Amino acid sequence: MTPHNPAGSADEGQDQQDHDGRNDFDFYLGAWDIRLRKLIEPLNGDHEWEESNAATVAQKVLGGLGHIDDFTMETAEGTARELTLRLFDLQTRLWSIYGADGTSAALPPPAIGRFQNGVGEFYNRDTFDGQSILIRLTFSGITANSFHWEQALSADGGRTWETNWMADFTRRSPAQE
Repeated sequence: MTPHNPAGSADEGQDQQDHDGRNDFDFYLGAWDIRLRKLIEPLNGDHEWEESNAATVAQKVLGGLGHIDDFTMETAEGTARELTLRLFDLQTRLWSIYGADGTSAALPPPAIGRFQNGVGEFYNRDTFDGQSILIRLTFSGITANSFHWEQALSADGGRTWETNWMADFTRRSPAQE
């Protein structure tokens, strides 16, 4: 990123673009190995976790206003695949995260949010066992070679949260621009 330019030179437009949020997911570009933990039965007081390994490769699309990654996870049931699409809205300066898995061709509503102080938080509504819930995705601990991701659910409008997925990402190779 270029440093802030208070003089208002020709670089100012590029400076504003660099800081508007569109580059916030650039840390994710490249190939990653992932260690996953999934709560087996969320929102019922269960504390039993299933652990597995996964991998993903992320790249920019739409001239950098989007990112896409192809996620592969090994579970006791076999190989699972997911595609994640992240799109940046130039007007709102918010990211929308869409996820599709191998069980449906439909995209559910996106989780929407932004990064502040090095942490990304994204929210959406869904249903779980017929109950309306909130979902929060959090990206934290971001370094050049690692980051942490969590998904948490709330059945009480966001007063309390239960983490039901955790993932620790370790870089396998850098992004291919």
